[in-house]
Amino acid sequence: MTTDGALARLIRSSADATARAEAERCDLCAAPVPDEHAHLYDTGGEQVRCACGPCSVLFADQGAGEGRYRLVPRRRIRLPRVDTEVLGVPVGLVFFVPRADGTVTAEGPSPAGAMRWEVDAAAWQRLVEAWPQLASLEPDVEALLVNTVHGLDHHWIVPVDDCFRMVAVVRREWRGLSGGGRVWPAVEQFFEDLTERP
Repeated sequence: MTTDGALARLIRSSADATARAEAERCDLCAAPVPDEHAHLYDTGGEQVRCACGPCSVLFADQGAGEGRYRLVPRRRIRLPRVDTEVLGVPVGLVFFVPRADGTVTAEGPSPAGAMRWEVDAAAWQRLVEAWPQLASLEPDVEALLVNTVHGLDHHWIVPVDDCFRMVAVVRREWRGLSGGGRVWPAVEQFFEDLTERP
């Protein structure tokens, strides 16, 4: 009985060690981070980095706009339909990111990652005038996320890490030339799971 107990403890200990080894880590100091953790946008590498609490405070730009890292906000706001056709973007699953330099990029997911192109600045300004909430987007770290594929009508202000998660869903589920039968249900589920946060 003691052997069984010791074996069970050894198995549990090994499983716990494996789980700890596979846990997400801070990309800046390698400390383990919980499932719900902060993200920093690396303006140099144009990517999102996981951050522990201390690093999210230490490295985040506090609004000066000159630091390498910007804290990604958590707010999500569901919007009524936004007429993004004025931006001339020919895809129905796309996110628009205003940049610190005044430009706006449109990015759409593909099996190879995000495709990116620049949006006409005057067209973006007209859109912001029609939907004033878009003026509140924080450059580089928030986006207008749109999904009108298959008749859906999702329009959100989201943190950019949500956009990168959506791109990862498409990459993970895409099969063959047309995407296969799994990608669009997975994308729809992604949007169904979004919840508003102040």
